[in-house]
Amino acid sequence: MSKRERSAIERGLRVVTGACPHDCPDTCAWQVAVDPDTERAVDIWGHADHPFTDGKLCGKVDNYLERSYHRERLTSPLRRVGAKGATNGPRFEAISWDQAIEEIAARTGHAIEQHGPETVLQYSYAGTMGLVQGEGMAQRFFNRLGATRLGRTICASAGMQGLSYTLGRAIGPDPLDFEHAGLIWLWGTNTLSSNMHLWPVIQRARKAGAKVVVIDPVRTRTARAADEWVPIRPGTDGALALGLMHVLIREDAIDRDYIERGTLGFEQLRERASKWPPARVEAITGIPAARIEGLAREYGQRGAKPPAIRINYGLQRHRGGGMAVRNIACLPALVGAWRHRGGGVQLSSSGSFMLDRRGLERPDLLGDRSPRTFNMNRLGQALSLDPEQRRQAHLRERPVDRPPEQPGPPVHVLFVYNCNPAAVAPDQSAVIAGLAREDLFTVVLEHFATDTVDWADIVLPATTQLEHWDLLKSYGHLYLALNRPAIAPVGQSLPNSEIFRRVARACGFDEPCFHETDEAMLEAFVDSQADPCMAEISWARLLDEGFCRLALPDPYLPFAAGEFPTPSGRCELYSARMAEHGYDPLPAYTAPEFADAELDDPESEASPGLLHCISPPAHSFLNSTFVNVEKFAAREKQPLLLLHPDDAAARAITDGVEVRVENERGEVRLRARVTDEVVRGTVVASSIWWTKLSPDRRNINWLSSPAETDMGAGALFFDVPVRVRAS
Repeated sequence: MSKRERSAIERGLRVVTGACPHDCPDTCAWQVAVDPDTERAVDIWGHADHPFTDGKLCGKVDNYLERSYHRERLTSPLRRVGAKGATNGPRFEAISWDQAIEEIAARTGHAIEQHGPETVLQYSYAGTMGLVQGEGMAQRFFNRLGATRLGRTICASAGMQGLSYTLGRAIGPDPLDFEHAGLIWLWGTNTLSSNMHLWPVIQRARKAGAKVVVIDPVRTRTARAADEWVPIRPGTDGALALGLMHVLIREDAIDRDYIERGTLGFEQLRERASKWPPARVEAITGIPAARIEGLAREYGQRGAKPPAIRINYGLQRHRGGGMAVRNIACLPALVGAWRHRGGGVQLSSSGSFMLDRRGLERPDLLGDRSPRTFNMNRLGQALSLDPEQRRQAHLRERPVDRPPEQPGPPVHVLFVYNCNPAAVAPDQSAVIAGLAREDLFTVVLEHFATDTVDWADIVLPATTQLEHWDLLKSYGHLYLALNRPAIAPVGQSLPNSEIFRRVARACGFDEPCFHETDEAMLEAFVDSQADPCMAEISWARLLDEGFCRLALPDPYLPFAAGEFPTPSGRCELYSARMAEHGYDPLPAYTAPEFADAELDDPESEASPGLLHCISPPAHSFLNSTFVNVEKFAAREKQPLLLLHPDDAAARAITDGVEVRVENERGEVRLRARVTDEVVRGTVVASSIWWTKLSPDRRNINWLSSPAETDMGAGALFFDVPVRVRAS
């Protein structure tokens, strides 16, 4: 028991163990102190016994009570009575839950009667990472309905597919074992902002002699704290990996025994890598050839401590993102890093959680129906009345030829939960145009009046993590965590699960699964898991301990013996599956979309050329969450555009002036910050501000494209060609 927990108990407070729900690899276990007289939560802290959380929460979640009790919290169902998206504030009236559910069921039923179940679209993502409040009961409802499915590709799909082709699943070393590494590359990840609990592990490695290198287009706070920052042009990471392979193989700084036992396709890779000398890579990445040589030699050094690579999702949000992650994932096998504790590469640990969700989400309720799937990055097209636009919104998972999908009926009912698409989705103008349709009935489950709420017809107040049950896996460590409700729902708010139960029953769905409580759903889910990773985890144990490590070896060296969950059982440097799916089967370089745009519009003195815009998350926000909490908005101050002094000078832009950021989709106004902490030719627009808090009621996603990555149908948030000029 920690001092903080003991102190709370001594003060007569009730202490409840839970877990952070947000889209972050750290998935912290927390404890909440509740005053038994008022039943109000009065304190929150990181659970001291959780090995990764280690008693600390990030600055955002450390203020979670402020968010849950915020004065602007939605506390009753609302019906729109004014214009959609009115600039002077949309007008709503409070209604009862019975009225809200009745209207939702009636409008949904009418749409299905007129146009079929595919006229209903679900739109959700990672507002909560919980298994029940995320998609548990929601998917039961939409499966029973036969609604259009959503391809949830907005964040990680490109890199996950590239990783799958190479390693088999999203598996890496135990992050706690990074302290045993002798070299740590933080490649395309701002650890101190987006993975802060890994930093103490890295610091332990540094004290033991490890070198920490950050490879990033921006000198982030992590880069400033590391031993070295290697600036790289956005979208060129795949080329750098090929250059590193070239040097490693040329200088025989490889583990031939591991390559022989644990990889497939080395000879083909050798031939491919021979075409990527450092001079060629320098021209693409902007990294001097000599430094590329040095990076490869440091990585290939043999020693008692292996190299470790941590990559993150920003790295794969460009046209070649899937291949870039694939290329990087090949590196540890070349030097045998997987043999050693802490060695390897980690994008996500989610592949270690082999959880069977069928009993939770009930895909069997679909029967023999196979509804269409829309790519969430193309929401604007999905909501269009134009059949060709809807056709383009269909999810395309493979580039192989196949008959074009039928567009199907227009979407007439939209359910939005755990997401704020009016702010976060690409091609914002098209999204707003779709949401503005008067014939579109939109239901939004939310905590606050977000940008998306402005376009809703019915708004339903949802509970926060303090107020409901849930279960969370992590994509940044190996612990499963149970969240218990600490307080009663604020106002009339309800859990997502209960909202979908009520809508399902109002739609006439009487299957027993729509009557199960959250606790019953979770208990059945946990106790039905058959994979060995869950062998030591039971519902009773989770209730008792709050969090449990997967039943994996400790230390965890997943590929030490060269056995991978790929078709060949090896790390596939050559992938036959990729060839079958229409991809290059070997590591290759796919240039960012920006590269083509730049060729079409070269720089000139009369008209300075295009700049490459990326939009990493702001330190004080988590996607569009926490944006309306005053202290966090005050820390970020205002939407900014970071640009290099040379790029600013070429455009007569000075620090602090308002600038117009433009491309063929329109323009956004931001405040310029001139800094040498971003590579030349690149601008950075920290995201994701609500549009209603932005100068012209737009954020940077007004300029982002609905086009897709090379694989995985991911988003191109870090691949946006723009012009910048002073207002």
